[in-house]
Formats: sequence, C-alpha cells, structure tokens
Amino acid sequence: MSAILEGKPDKNLILVTGRAHPKLAADVAKQLGIDILETTAYDFANGEMYVRYTESVRGADVFVLQTHSTPVNKAIMEQLIMIDALKRASARSITAVCPMLGYSRQDKKHRGREPISCRLIFDLLATAGADRIMSVDLHAAQSQGFFDGPVDHLIAMPVLVDYVRDRLDLSNIAVVSPDAGRIRVAEQWAQRLGGGPLAFVHKTRDITRPNQAVSNRVVGDVAGKDCVLVDDLIDTAGTIAGACHVLKEAGAKSITVAATHGVLSGPAIERLKNCGAREIVLTDTVPIPESKRWDGLTVLSIAPLLASAIKEVFNDGSVAELFDTYPAHHGQGFLFA
Repeated sequence: MSAILEGKPDKNLILVTGRAHPKLAADVAKQLGIDILETTAYDFANGEMYVRYTESVRGADVFVLQTHSTPVNKAIMEQLIMIDALKRASARSITAVCPMLGYSRQDKKHRGREPISCRLIFDLLATAGADRIMSVDLHAAQSQGFFDGPVDHLIAMPVLVDYVRDRLDLSNIAVVSPDAGRIRVAEQWAQRLGGGPLAFVHKTRDITRPNQAVSNRVVGDVAGKDCVLVDDLIDTAGTIAGACHVLKEAGAKSITVAATHGVLSGPAIERLKNCGAREIVLTDTVPIPESKRWDGLTVLSIAPLLASAIKEVFNDGSVAELFDTYPAHHGQGFLFA
C-alpha cells in the first residue's frame, strides 16, 4: 500500500501523524486506503523534539494528524514542528488535523489580565505554516474566527446519536445539557432523537478555581425519563457526575452520558463509575488506555468521520454536506458512504 493517495492531476494526498495518538492515525489511514508516511521523530535529553520525513512531500497536500492529549503542550509543539518541516520541504498545502484542539476552553476572557489561549493556538498553527485547520467539536464554534483561513469544524453528534438511539426507547427520552451554555447542542440532539423534551442542569462555577463546578438543580421535567446527558468534553468529570446526581434526585429513570472528548483526568474514572449513569459513551478523539476503561464505558471510533472530511477537502468537495445529508440508519455504527 502506498503512502500517497493520487487525486486529480498533479494532486497527491499524504497523511502524517505525531506520537500523541498513533492508533487513530492508523484507523484514518485504513479508511483512506493509504499508509501513513513514515516519520523519524525523537526527543533529545533536554526534552526538545526532532522530526524528519523519510520521503519527499514536495507539491503534496499533507494532513498532519495530532490530537492535543496529555501531555498537551508536548503534543502541540510536536505538531508545530511537523508543520514547519512540511513548509520548508515545499508541501503544496498543509492541513492541521486536531481531533481535540488544546486550550479550546480558554476562548474568552472572564477577568482582566487573562489570556485568550485558544486564539494563541490558532496563531501558532498559522505561523508554523498551516493553511487549514480541521477539528472535532470545538468548545465554542465561534473559535473558528480566530484563524484567518478555512476551519473545518466537524461534529461527532452523528456518531454518538447513531449509537445511542439503538439502545433507548425513543418515546421516553429526555435530552439534558449539563449547563445552560450547551442548550443549543441539546436541541440538535433532541431533534435527531425524535423531538423529545429538553432539560438543563443549573450549574455554578468559581472561575478562580480550575475544574470546580457545582450542579444545583434540574430545569425541566425528567421524572421517569431515560435521560441522555450530552457534553463536548469530560475532563475531571465533576460537572457530569454532579449532573447525574441531580438528575437521579429529580426522578430520572436512567442516564446515558454521551460526550466527544474523553480526557478523563485525575478522579474522573471513579466519579464516572459512581455517578449512577447506565453507560458512558465517548469517541476516541483522544487515546483512552485500557487502564481507564471499564464495563460501563463505550468508546466509538471517530476515524470514519475524519477520513471522510479529509477526502472531501482533498477532492475540493463539501465537508458541510457530510452532515447535511445525514446517512440512513443501518444499525452498525456511523459510517459515511
């Protein structure tokens, strides 16, 4: 199998990857029907990194896949170095594929003298040489405006919805947002699950303390309902665990948690195991090792979504149509035609 996918005349697609999530890159390459271009990468004794491509990338459309998982700063720096190497090797175009974009939660200022770190990450990718950025479920969609170029903002919702709707009675579902800020996402979920009722958890947060939130009460009727609690990212799981507890207190029949990015830091595993949810459903935008898995966790592949978007970009097609033409249900997980 070749590492180059030939397209229109004088167009070649190359996929390269950093060391943050090699399995996801391998799955994407398999979907594309190519090999990952071999890369020499290693760390020096002082922590600096070295990257070199073993084949020519001159004139190619190169997609640099690197999710910004722990250690996040190392993952970001490695991707920047990879992009710089491609620019200096005369790649025709460079797309930074960041399934989870680091610092995306820091997309605005809450108080004076704070950074907007999400903007900084976009600026760093642009300065390194990225012509385009592709990511899945940014914390805030308007973050796309931080980059002066195309941003393909993919949504994992179809992948998650297709799995969840097979396992619940759609006539008894209530979709729940863990806070007021994600009501719009919950509305989209409800529409795809048959138009059931919506609810959200009233949450307060001390902005001076990281990963600290208090779930106060449920706004909406969830008594006797099979609740689907939806979010973009689970880090320490304090928000999700708190939301599950107040849903139980409000009389929810069952709770299924669905989220895109399973960061699962610190006490997250124990909190999720003990939160009362019947199932936690995540995608593999970040690596989730076996040590962080248990019987109540389901991890879905995001590779078909990424591969389909990469193909559309390479072939000058429409990424939006991947979601506008929602595929027919086939009961076997979500795959693009």
